[in-house]
Amino acid sequence: MRRRRTVALAAAVAAVGACASPLTVPAGPQAADPVCAEVLQALPGELAGGEERSIASQSIAGWGDPAITLRCGVDVPGPSTERCITVESGDSSVDWLALESDDAMVPDHARRENGSWTFVTYGRVPAVEVVVPTERGGDQPTAVLVDLARAVERTTAERACIGLEDL
Repeated sequence: MRRRRTVALAAAVAAVGACASPLTVPAGPQAADPVCAEVLQALPGELAGGEERSIASQSIAGWGDPAITLRCGVDVPGPSTERCITVESGDSSVDWLALESDDAMVPDHARRENGSWTFVTYGRVPAVEVVVPTERGGDQPTAVLVDLARAVERTTAERACIGLEDL
């Protein structure tokens, strides 16, 4: 009887897995950082109307199709002339670099035919990257950053954005 249940469970899992293939986004170099596990546990189950997707790499999350992706443990960017934005949500505040599509810091998986927005936390360790496909970002691609702020704030802030007026 126990073997029959195990086989039935395995068949059910295989059937569900066949419906939605896992996201295959490469893990960041510091994906094993324990803080990334805290970030992933605090993420929402739904983002921008998309349900959470299964993943095939460590410290990765994704929602909907085409998937909005989050990678924790990417390389921490140093001082930059990229546009830096501060996203606030309640008591949470996270600084992000907003990368242009032709920027060298944009990873290969974010270079999509239809375009995407790529954001990387600035001044936080470990760093977090969020890629929002154009089709999912609408007029406000930064809205997803508001919904992710509480989870991303679990990383340690070591620096903050500054503007020309701060120099």
